[in-house]
Amino acid sequence: MQENNKPQLEFIIMMASLMSLVALSIDALLPALDQIGHSVGFEHPKDNQLLITMIFLGLGFGQLISGPLSDSFGRKPIIYVGFTVFVLASFVCISATSLEMMVLGRILQGIGLSAPRTISIAMVRDSYSGDYMARVMSFIVVIFILVPVVAPAIGKVVLDLYGWKAIFYSQLFFGCIVMGWLWKRQPETLHPAHKKKFSISLFINGAKEFIKYKQAIVFTLISGFITGSFMVYLSASQHIFQAQYDMAEEFPFIFAGLAIGVGFATFLNGTFVLKYGMLKLVSIAMIFFTLIPITYLVFFYETSNPSIGVLLVFFGLQFFSLGFLFGNLRALAMEPVGHIAGIGSAINGFVSTIMAVPIATYIGQFVTTTALPLFIGFSICGICSLVALQILKRYKKTNGVAA
Repeated sequence: MQENNKPQLEFIIMMASLMSLVALSIDALLPALDQIGHSVGFEHPKDNQLLITMIFLGLGFGQLISGPLSDSFGRKPIIYVGFTVFVLASFVCISATSLEMMVLGRILQGIGLSAPRTISIAMVRDSYSGDYMARVMSFIVVIFILVPVVAPAIGKVVLDLYGWKAIFYSQLFFGCIVMGWLWKRQPETLHPAHKKKFSISLFINGAKEFIKYKQAIVFTLISGFITGSFMVYLSASQHIFQAQYDMAEEFPFIFAGLAIGVGFATFLNGTFVLKYGMLKLVSIAMIFFTLIPITYLVFFYETSNPSIGVLLVFFGLQFFSLGFLFGNLRALAMEPVGHIAGIGSAINGFVSTIMAVPIATYIGQFVTTTALPLFIGFSICGICSLVALQILKRYKKTNGVAA
């Protein structure tokens, strides 16, 4: 459990800052995708989406390394190693002269950032469990959401003043501040008695242990569907608002407004989760997550894009439901595997991310003249998630034990 002399608020803000390194590396770059593509020599505008999806690919694979290592050598040392990789990868991106070099840099950035992203969740699990963990995660995500709110606007200002390379330098500056704060103020959360001797069998045994728990498996798969559909929005939003609606200047503010909706829902989740429980909130939110895009398809399936106001209403409702899913899904998946928090977090993050990347890449290629494919993706992923949840509930009811 968290030390009594350590303010919980500081812990929450610090964990949110660690997670925010990923969000900053993605969202601050959104206004600059066209300029980067021009500078590096992307042949097709759709290639710009690779700048978003490839960092997620690196995150997925990197978690398989950073999670198990943190169970053996401690949480903080592996975070420092990961950040060092991120620094080197950032300079690869800054000096990129081709599509291949930029993609390599983004993948390496993802691998490096997988350490603070994954291990921050393991540190939360080291300190809390059950609905209290979900509550802490919710407040972490609320603060974390502030980065997507301001990052595109910051990226746009930096882009206009200094060019796209300066965006990478600003990310490094923020990262160095967070690393210094972590070093100075946060004690190691992994108790020495819980450290595991590093070996290949450590991960193999951890994976075998993880798959024993149906709850961990199902909510990891659901996370993959939900993350995949949201990743389409992240990678295609710039094209939708700038190319389809000709709102390049307004884009950072639109993106911020939608992110605030997610943050508000996540804040409410932190209040409601102790009263109603994670599972009930997730069940209700997933129903709304699925019905909202289906409603959009009923009205706009064979038409062009609706007015920007109508589109934003549907996006706002969709992302409000997401606020009740992100933290709870991760907490539900991690709840039965607290004894292997590092490896468990790594497997959860790897599977959900590796599912999400092809989902986002496939759906994203159809987002050309309208936003319709995005809502088709939301509805399909929502239906798959509801089916998986029903299978878990039936399994638990049939066996009469917690999955």
